[in-house]
Amino acid sequence: MSGSGGGGEPITEQGIGALRAEIEELEGPKRTEMAARIKTARELGDLKENAEYHIAKEDQAHLETRIKRLRERLRKAVVVESDGAANRFAFGRTAEVLDEEKDAVNTWTLVGSTEADLAAGRLSAESPIGQALIDAAPGVPVEVDTPRGSRTFVVQKLLD
Repeated sequence: MSGSGGGGEPITEQGIGALRAEIEELEGPKRTEMAARIKTARELGDLKENAEYHIAKEDQAHLETRIKRLRERLRKAVVVESDGAANRFAFGRTAEVLDEEKDAVNTWTLVGSTEADLAAGRLSAESPIGQALIDAAPGVPVEVDTPRGSRTFVVQKLLD
């Protein structure tokens, strides 16, 4: 994964956009909703015995922690550009990959570990399968040792 110098978290351009959008949502509408919840709960009476108020304050702390963690990820993120000209399955690229044992074709995009969501087709470049497939050329079988034994994958077609 060239271009990720400095030890930051590799992330795709789409991943950085999603991270910024989530921070914006949490710092805007979600903080406003939280302030309204706390205000409403405060109006219910004695704060010492007001469960609604204490739950709202705890939720507010969780929200602020989430914002802090996302801001830290954004600060450390290093956008890695995919080399669309290369005829290889590289970071940020999408490909159709044949799993020979299951005789199934998966459409996967190689992404950073925090963007990974296999159900959504985002394969971590740091996973055993991602590491084996990075820089694989279409049509060349790649063997991967997995916890369930050796499996063979073939990049069938690069999609971008």
